Amino acid sequence: MKLNGYVPDTKVFDSMNLGNTNNVNDSTNSTGTDFLSTLKSKLDAVNDQQLNAEDQTQQFIKGDGPDIHQVMIATEEAKMSLELAVQMRNKLVDAYQELNRMQL
Repeated sequence: MKLNGYVPDTKVFDSMNLGNTNNVNDSTNSTGTDFLSTLKSKLDAVNDQQLNAEDQTQQFIKGDGPDIHQVMIATEEAKMSLELAVQMRNKLVDAYQELNRMQL
Protein backbone atom coordinates (compact mmCIF):
# COMPACT_ATOMS: atom_id res chain seq x y z
CA MET A 1 0.00 0.00 0.00
CA LYS A 2 1.32 3.43 -0.91
CA LEU A 3 0.03 6.35 1.12
CA ASN A 4 1.34 9.86 0.45
CA GLY A 5 4.51 8.52 -1.11
CA TYR A 6 5.32 6.33 1.91
CA VAL A 7 5.54 2.58 1.46
CA PRO A 8 5.32 0.87 4.86
CA ASP A 9 7.56 -2.07 5.63
CA THR A 10 5.31 -5.02 6.38
CA LYS A 11 8.14 -6.95 8.06
CA VAL A 12 7.55 -4.82 11.16
CA PHE A 13 4.16 -6.46 11.62
CA ASP A 14 5.54 -9.99 11.17
CA SER A 15 7.43 -9.82 14.48
CA MET A 16 4.29 -8.84 16.41
CA ASN A 17 2.07 -11.52 17.91
CA LEU A 18 -1.16 -10.80 16.05
CA GLY A 19 -2.67 -14.25 16.34
CA ASN A 20 -4.54 -15.55 13.32
CA THR A 21 -4.22 -12.85 10.67
CA ASN A 22 -6.49 -14.66 8.21
CA ASN A 23 -9.56 -14.00 10.36
CA VAL A 24 -8.62 -10.35 10.71
CA ASN A 25 -8.27 -9.92 6.96
CA ASP A 26 -11.54 -11.75 6.27
CA SER A 27 -13.49 -9.61 8.74
CA THR A 28 -11.93 -6.44 7.35
CA ASN A 29 -12.91 -7.35 3.82
CA SER A 30 -16.45 -8.32 4.77
CA THR A 31 -16.84 -5.19 6.90
CA GLY A 32 -15.64 -3.03 4.03
CA THR A 33 -18.10 -4.67 1.68
CA ASP A 34 -20.91 -4.35 4.20
CA PHE A 35 -20.14 -0.67 4.70
CA LEU A 36 -20.16 0.01 0.96
CA SER A 37 -23.40 -1.88 0.42
CA THR A 38 -25.03 -0.12 3.37
CA LEU A 39 -23.87 3.26 2.12
CA LYS A 40 -25.17 2.54 -1.38
CA SER A 41 -28.54 1.34 -0.10
CA LYS A 42 -28.97 4.45 2.07
CA LEU A 43 -28.05 6.75 -0.81
CA ASP A 44 -30.51 4.88 -3.01
CA ALA A 45 -33.19 5.45 -0.35
CA VAL A 46 -32.41 9.19 -0.36
CA ASN A 47 -32.70 9.20 -4.15
CA ASP A 48 -36.01 7.33 -3.99
CA GLN A 49 -37.39 9.91 -1.54
CA GLN A 50 -36.32 12.71 -3.86
CA LEU A 51 -38.02 11.03 -6.82
CA ASN A 52 -41.17 10.35 -4.79
CA ALA A 53 -41.38 13.99 -3.71
CA GLU A 54 -40.89 15.13 -7.29
CA ASP A 55 -43.60 12.76 -8.55
CA GLN A 56 -46.06 13.90 -5.90
CA THR A 57 -45.32 17.55 -6.71
CA GLN A 58 -45.88 16.95 -10.42
CA GLN A 59 -49.13 15.10 -9.71
CA PHE A 60 -50.31 17.91 -7.44
CA ILE A 61 -49.55 20.50 -10.10
CA LYS A 62 -51.59 18.49 -12.63
CA GLY A 63 -54.42 18.13 -10.12
CA ASP A 64 -54.27 14.33 -10.13
CA GLY A 65 -52.34 13.56 -6.97
CA PRO A 66 -52.58 13.90 -3.23
CA ASP A 67 -53.47 17.00 -1.28
CA ILE A 68 -50.99 19.73 -0.41
CA HIS A 69 -50.27 18.27 3.04
CA GLN A 70 -49.01 14.98 1.64
CA VAL A 71 -46.91 16.81 -0.94
CA MET A 72 -45.34 19.03 1.71
CA ILE A 73 -44.62 16.08 4.01
CA ALA A 74 -42.95 14.13 1.19
CA THR A 75 -40.94 17.20 0.18
CA GLU A 76 -39.75 17.87 3.74
CA GLU A 77 -38.80 14.23 4.25
CA ALA A 78 -36.78 14.30 1.04
CA LYS A 79 -35.14 17.58 2.06
CA MET A 80 -34.21 16.31 5.52
CA SER A 81 -32.81 13.03 4.18
CA LEU A 82 -30.71 14.93 1.64
CA GLU A 83 -29.40 17.26 4.36
CA LEU A 84 -28.48 14.25 6.48
CA ALA A 85 -26.65 12.65 3.55
CA VAL A 86 -24.72 15.89 2.94
CA GLN A 87 -23.75 16.13 6.62
CA MET A 88 -22.61 12.50 6.62
CA ARG A 89 -20.51 13.18 3.54
CA ASN A 90 -18.99 16.23 5.24
CA LYS A 91 -18.08 14.18 8.31
CA LEU A 92 -16.51 11.46 6.16
CA VAL A 93 -14.47 14.04 4.23
CA ASP A 94 -13.36 15.67 7.49
CA ALA A 95 -12.28 12.30 8.88
CA TYR A 96 -10.38 11.51 5.68
CA GLN A 97 -8.63 14.89 5.77
CA GLU A 98 -7.74 14.37 9.44
CA LEU A 99 -6.21 10.99 8.62
CA ASN A 100 -4.18 12.59 5.83
CA ARG A 101 -2.84 15.23 8.25
CA MET A 102 -1.62 12.61 10.71
CA GLN A 103 2.10 12.07 10.75
CA LEU A 104 3.34 8.52 10.58
